[in-house]
Amino acid sequence: MLSRLKQHAVEFVIIGGVCGVMHGVPLVTKDLNICRQFTPENLYRIQTPVKDLHPYHRLAANRFPLEPTDELCSRLKNLYLQTDLGKLDCLGEVAGVGSYEQAFRQSVAYRLSYGEFRILDIDALIAAKEAIGRDRDREAVRYLVAIKEKLSKPPNKPQSDA
Repeated sequence: MLSRLKQHAVEFVIIGGVCGVMHGVPLVTKDLNICRQFTPENLYRIQTPVKDLHPYHRLAANRFPLEPTDELCSRLKNLYLQTDLGKLDCLGEVAGVGSYEQAFRQSVAYRLSYGEFRILDIDALIAAKEAIGRDRDREAVRYLVAIKEKLSKPPNKPQSDA
């Protein structure tokens, strides 16, 4: 899914469980959560990389297919899709962080073999997970805090046998 989004120049910040995994959290996630600006242009742009994956609105009672219209785009704040590749949740803002612009400012570059992506920095991800507060988010926060502490410590220097 990330490769497809990258190929179609979709601008976003990776948030949620995948972001945690990229920071080193050893928890399984089954969806991709991204934050992006919710403008009609951006919503139309998300359709291209997923259109052959049979996307539908997974939280809607009738699970209607993704077929953006100007009217629909003007009403959406979030987009929760089910596709043949799994769940893709597109959020207009991140709890504990704020809007797409704020998420972008609190993101760092992360390189994969198929491109460079923006992910929430560890402090922003901790804030987001704390704001959501589900059990799995609290568990992720424990890992993230430990990872942050480990990264902030200077490396041990070997002692010489003098």
